[in-house]
Amino acid sequence: MSTVTIIGTGNMGQAIAGIVTKGGNTAELLGSGDADKPVTGEIVVLAVPYPSVAQIIAERGEQLAGRVVVDITNPLNFETFDSLVVPADGSAAAEIAAQLPNSRVLKAFNTNFAGTLASGQVGGAVPTTVLVAGDDADAKAALIGVVSAGGVSALDSGALSRARELESIGFLQLTLAAQEKISWTGGFGVVN
Repeated sequence: MSTVTIIGTGNMGQAIAGIVTKGGNTAELLGSGDADKPVTGEIVVLAVPYPSVAQIIAERGEQLAGRVVVDITNPLNFETFDSLVVPADGSAAAEIAAQLPNSRVLKAFNTNFAGTLASGQVGGAVPTTVLVAGDDADAKAALIGVVSAGGVSALDSGALSRARELESIGFLQLTLAAQEKISWTGGFGVVN
């Protein structure tokens, strides 16, 4: 049984917490008013917009040492909604990993909408799959185990360098939904 600390109490944080608890694990949700509460989970999910990550690292960096840290962000330009704000050959996850050298950073959940995580379905027809990228096999296995126990498929998507592609997919999916070309319960699915 694992404890998963989720920093962020919005739709994504709630949906991830639902998966965690459905699998018999413990979810600890921390919101903006919980700065005094320590992180206790072996796995910590950063369920916040990308611009909020720097403050979390500044406030909780020491607490994140030795833990699996899951970046779910899509580092898009929130002013224009037309580009990513990280270099083309980089990713938000890589930047977070550089700032947290004593943590095992993973990229996951950024290609999923909250509705697809909660329902377990993309568009009501395809099972939801959480894509997980990272350089630590044990960390990936731990997160995949928690997600799978919660009834959602998870797939090892390779090294943390694959986060760049995951962020591009997430960005495309977000822009399509924002333009109402797909629904927030739709998106991309993985069919095996």
